[in-house]
Amino acid sequence: MEASSGSQGVWLCGLCCVRRGNRTLLSEGANVRLLISSHLSPSIVPLPALLYHHCRCLLRPPTTFATTCSGFICIKQAQMSLEVEDPPNKEVTKQLQRQDSLYGDAEKVSSTKHHGSEGGWSRLLHLAFQSVGIIYGDVGTSPLYAISSTFPDGIKNHDDLLGVLSLILYTIILIPMVKYVFIVLYADDNGDGGTFALYSLISRHAKVRLLPNQQAEDAMVSNYGIEAPSSQLRRAQWLKQKLESSKAAKIGLFTITILGTSMVMGDGTLTPAISVLSAVSGIKEKVPSLTETQVVWISVPILFALFSVQRYGTDKVGYSFAPIITLWFFLIAGIGVYNIVMHEIGVFRAFNPMYIVDYFRRNGKEGWASLGGVILCVTGTEGMYADLSHFNIKAIQISFNTILFPSVVLCYLGQIAYLRKFPENVADTFFRSVPELMFWPTFIIAILSAIIASQAMLSGAFAILSKALSLGCFPSVQVVHTSKSYEGQVYIPEVNFLMGLASIIVTITFRTTTEIGNAYGICVVSVFSITTHLTTIVMLLIWRKKFIFIFLFYMVFTSIELIYLSSILTKFVQGGYLPFCFSLVLMALMMTWHYVHVMKYWYELDHIVPADEVTMLLKKHDVRRIPGVGLLYSDLVQGIPPVFPRLVERIPSVHSIFLFMSIKHLSIPHVAPVDRFIFRQVGPREHWMFRCVARYGYCDKLEESLMFKGFLKERLKMFIQEEAVFETNSSTGNSHTKSNGTSSSIVHSEEEINPKVRGHDGNMSSDLLLHSSVEKEKKLIDMEMERGVVYLMGEANVIAGPKSSAMKKIVVDYVYTFLRKNLTEGEKVLSIPKDQLLKVGITYEI
Repeated sequence: MEASSGSQGVWLCGLCCVRRGNRTLLSEGANVRLLISSHLSPSIVPLPALLYHHCRCLLRPPTTFATTCSGFICIKQAQMSLEVEDPPNKEVTKQLQRQDSLYGDAEKVSSTKHHGSEGGWSRLLHLAFQSVGIIYGDVGTSPLYAISSTFPDGIKNHDDLLGVLSLILYTIILIPMVKYVFIVLYADDNGDGGTFALYSLISRHAKVRLLPNQQAEDAMVSNYGIEAPSSQLRRAQWLKQKLESSKAAKIGLFTITILGTSMVMGDGTLTPAISVLSAVSGIKEKVPSLTETQVVWISVPILFALFSVQRYGTDKVGYSFAPIITLWFFLIAGIGVYNIVMHEIGVFRAFNPMYIVDYFRRNGKEGWASLGGVILCVTGTEGMYADLSHFNIKAIQISFNTILFPSVVLCYLGQIAYLRKFPENVADTFFRSVPELMFWPTFIIAILSAIIASQAMLSGAFAILSKALSLGCFPSVQVVHTSKSYEGQVYIPEVNFLMGLASIIVTITFRTTTEIGNAYGICVVSVFSITTHLTTIVMLLIWRKKFIFIFLFYMVFTSIELIYLSSILTKFVQGGYLPFCFSLVLMALMMTWHYVHVMKYWYELDHIVPADEVTMLLKKHDVRRIPGVGLLYSDLVQGIPPVFPRLVERIPSVHSIFLFMSIKHLSIPHVAPVDRFIFRQVGPREHWMFRCVARYGYCDKLEESLMFKGFLKERLKMFIQEEAVFETNSSTGNSHTKSNGTSSSIVHSEEEINPKVRGHDGNMSSDLLLHSSVEKEKKLIDMEMERGVVYLMGEANVIAGPKSSAMKKIVVDYVYTFLRKNLTEGEKVLSIPKDQLLKVGITYEI
């Protein structure tokens, strides 16, 4: 069935055919073969029900379709329905195709709303208030150390203060406000932010992922769309083609993404060290006898306590975050106003950018080197983007522009006004500028704010790493969700221990905020630059903005970030090497894991047993069926995994109902429960063997065993019913698997169905027999589930092939094996009860 000439294509729908007189109304779900446009080959396009609300934007202008049979299909715009006419009492044979035996279910995505996406102004203001406590702790505590880090050797010229202040003001205006708040926040992946969210957003519009496990149904859940070709799409199509055809581009995108993740992890390690140490240093104002070493050892127990309570999550302190940070912002704003009034109101002159020009003209190379301290005024900005899923864009824009920006700007203006009169106190500007009566309240709130800033950054680092884990870029460590309100708040025990240990070691080793700041700045600017590059790709590929706008965005922010990065790199020896070493180690581990993960997947794909050979395999080993339900886990989304022949060879028995189960994480934050499972019949129906793919977003939590079995049972029973509807009065063709001809990285599985549409005679008796058969099969599923579920997992020992290079042998045989044995907890991640788990050993030689 093909679209008529000039058609732009139309989304159709279908699950079952409803007969009305001489017409068959496809109300919810047949897959129809369409020719979408002249530049696309014929494809199978499952379409959402036109009567459903989520199709309102998918319906194109009314289009008439010619068919190969004696009927015709038309779209009636007023009735919003799809009808098929056929002659009465005449048998018509049509050939429909479907993918992965999914009868339209994958397209029925629930219209879930992101946190904060509904409600009026009161709800919006409520979220804006909450965002103050969750995402602004880090950038809000930067006045504790930014000025002192900019002038490590003291102030040589009074006018330099105005130059640095002007730099700070315009850095805050350009990077957090213009770039992030008004541009980058809109590059969200279904409401989620961060470097991996940008990567997954790009991968949903271009096939750039390295793992070849994508399916057509994933595109539907991930909100892929098909648009008519136009001149506006040419640039995006060209870029898409270049990204998809270039392996170097795919590897490059993946590399900068995990580099950004590594830098955020480094940020999460350094934030507690510099924030707590700078806050605790304020006590020296009242106890001058305290040495630097004593301040460090006071900070260490606070850091230990901070990382120890991570298991409870930010949700446990909840609404106390926002009041404390809000109080902090009002406090530093008030102190800033006090210093401006008391010391010099003329500091507002710094809004004139000419002071920046004069500053560099006076100081030259030294002024350029001081930028490493200036950039610390925007630390935590990336966390604002990473925590986007907790709130919404408007809430963040309101809180930033009405609370954070004026408060921090007034604080910096006040500090410079104070230093204009007391330049000798630059080493501890913040606490020296606090009025005497306000010192102790400010000191206590500063400690609390530093802890909250650390907590928020750590939560963001955990959330980003959990996304990396979901996309196969990190070993399967345990991820604990700590909040029922905020799905992105997670806790990873092993990572928390390593980050806490690293943070304490950094504090003891570097001892001062200046040297830690050198390392901190590299993390901050590196993540800024990576976000700029990924956002530019989003602008070109997805937003399709005017070229001049994209060019200005890229050139302005890349230039600023490169200038800052070049300045920070001059302090490589004075602590700047730390994040590089940290990131290189973490990147090496992530790339090693992902490389072997992809190679292992390809090995399994090359050694699968075709589904149509399952009968021969069972007969060959004289396999008997035993009571219960068996779930064999595999990464494959098609075919029989190589571990299954190994299983029936060693233990020639298979459960009465057997499922080849794949847990698959898509490049979207969430998958609605209704879209969770895809089923296929494997082999003849009497074998009761199925393929099941359980799909999750990278922010979704896997259900507990009991809940998972409940969902699985209900969806399997629904699949049996849907399968029976399609097989009524029809003959089902053989299943086969084939790869898409346009891209080797996409795996498609299709089944052909040849339904015979008949007249009214015999419909009643057929329906009764169908109902009776389906009910018996449902009862069988219930009975076997009650007899017990056994989980089977392949314990794969991956080794390098004999002809592999020495480097490959080191990576696969030692590094990967060490990670797999010490970090992976597959059964814990999948919430599998140990007393119901059976592991099957197998060796993969890659």
